[in-house]
Amino acid sequence: MSWQEFLDRHRSGDVIEGVVTGEVPFGSFVEYEGVTGLAYQESWPVGTRVSVRILEIDPEKQRFSLAPASA
Repeated sequence: MSWQEFLDRHRSGDVIEGVVTGEVPFGSFVEYEGVTGLAYQESWPVGTRVSVRILEIDPEKQRFSLAPASA
């Protein structure tokens, strides 16, 4: 999915399923259909499938932040 398709289909508050692709000291990167967001202060093992809620989308920087869907 392209960044524009992601913007067209999703809004803050949406719940999506993704796979953890990287872990850094400040969180985990989660890929969803070709686009990657950051779950700040979450530590999940790479390869884990997670259900996350979109907190904020920054169209200019092409970034989005995530939190556990249950939070």
